[in-house]
Amino acid sequence: MTYPRIQKSDGSQEKFDPEKLRESLLKSGASKEEAEDVVEHILSEVKDGTTTKFIYDHAFELLKQAEGGVAARYSMRRALAELGPSGFPFERFVGELFRAEGYEVEVGKELEGECVSHEVDIVAQMDGDWVVGEVKFHKESHVKSDVQVALYVHARFMDLKKSNFDGIADDKEPHGTLITNTKFTSHAIKYGECAGLEMVGWSYPEKGNLQDRIEQSMLQPLTMLTKLSGAEKRVLLESGHALCREIRDNPEILDEVGIDRGKQEAVIKEVRAVCHL
Repeated sequence: MTYPRIQKSDGSQEKFDPEKLRESLLKSGASKEEAEDVVEHILSEVKDGTTTKFIYDHAFELLKQAEGGVAARYSMRRALAELGPSGFPFERFVGELFRAEGYEVEVGKELEGECVSHEVDIVAQMDGDWVVGEVKFHKESHVKSDVQVALYVHARFMDLKKSNFDGIADDKEPHGTLITNTKFTSHAIKYGECAGLEMVGWSYPEKGNLQDRIEQSMLQPLTMLTKLSGAEKRVLLESGHALCREIRDNPEILDEVGIDRGKQEAVIKEVRAVCHL
């Protein structure tokens, strides 16, 4: 069967792949029946020039009818972009992710390299395993981290390596890690694999990628929730709350930020579904 060519966010075109859509739906927790219903619906509407944004938005609206927080999990990549550079910065979220995995974490630590000093986004250690991480945030979920980002991060890491990382790790050598909320370009991945730079992003690497680590640590951002408006999410972020589990553990914060009590039950129900409780 010949499928139409759809327009990606960068303006390029590619042939519509229903299997790719099906896989993303199933990974979000949709049942096979729910995934097939959405794919068939999209297939009936997609045509040459249809944008990937239209496909995503339409699939998201259809998934809102499903139980179990499927729509919320489908929107995770967009939700990470909604954390923003302020309110609850993405680097703080990444710090919480490492803490949930058992690391001791410092965020925004100044380290002296051989040539210049560097403010490092994440310094984490657990049982002698040291991570020096640079976080790259994109406010648009479709924007990729390119090879220039990988080159810059690796250069900083090498400067720190020459100074023995300012002595933070004694005889242990930290490994440099680039962490982003979106995808990497193929050139960035090729460079990282060649240079030995660890990279964690959306769908990369195949195992231990960003969404895997978020799900395993149960640190889903509250910006995923479909029962909260954009304004309500911003109020929560500005109050220092960013995680679904915070609402799960302390539902009274919904009262504290002025969310209507008639709405709170639906929000808490969705939180429990998203957190698999």
